[in-house]
Amino acid sequence: MTRTKKAFLVIVILIMLTFGASMLTGIFSKGIGGRIGVVEIEGMITDGKDAMEDIVKFKEDDSVRGVVVRINSPGGSVGPSQEIFQELKKLGAKKKVYVSASAVCASGGYYIASAGEKIYANPSTITGSIGVIMEQMVVEDLLKKVGLQPNTLKSGEFKDVGSPFRKMREEERAYFQQIIDGIHDQFIQDVALGRKMPVEKVRKLSDGRIYTGTQAKELGLIDNIGTFYDAVDDMKKVLNIKGKPVLVHGKRPFSFLKWLVSSVADTIISRYDPSRVPGTYRLVPG
Repeated sequence: MTRTKKAFLVIVILIMLTFGASMLTGIFSKGIGGRIGVVEIEGMITDGKDAMEDIVKFKEDDSVRGVVVRINSPGGSVGPSQEIFQELKKLGAKKKVYVSASAVCASGGYYIASAGEKIYANPSTITGSIGVIMEQMVVEDLLKKVGLQPNTLKSGEFKDVGSPFRKMREEERAYFQQIIDGIHDQFIQDVALGRKMPVEKVRKLSDGRIYTGTQAKELGLIDNIGTFYDAVDDMKKVLNIKGKPVLVHGKRPFSFLKWLVSSVADTIISRYDPSRVPGTYRLVPG
């Protein structure tokens, strides 16, 4: 057997062992009755598909008794944040849903967090930022300096609104402000619903400013100062789980399997190809 075939065989065996261990863990842990699901939301929120799939999976899995949502996000797009919020509310109607805020849980991240029955944060967690922002970079004057002039053909008055090639007109600014105010009001209404707070109280806190975890606790935006494992322990007590609960992770920002395959492949290739410098290519978690 050639060295290339041996290398390929090693990769296949490692993949099969990893997959088999994952399957066995899932099969044998289902009968324990102490399973808590973990949904992880990391980085900018641009698409809620993975998080929603995890939420729906845990909602339909009777062996998962509660879910802890771990959030480390400065926010992102409004639509995906609203989608995840709505799915968490549906999940919360059937099972316990707690939220653990990591370093940052702000803007769209806090939007999602407000769907939890309880929110845990560290004293220095950056949270809040209940607001909506839209930014535009205008390059009109720069183009004039270099002698470039854009030409635009459009079918309606507002079709090119927000174009970077010209300054915004007052009626366009008012049009955008109306949209932003409407989205901001949706944000406020959903936070008030999730936190069971008067809308006007939430509105006073929703001028876009951030809060530390300690400040957020005093204002009623979170429930407890604590870590992810504090949230797990409290859920364990409420659900009357005996012993150490089994944490069932959904789709994670970092895939161990991908890292394993990449690392093994990198090692083998660098070993059999002298021109390859070890560590030249790295898998960066997205």
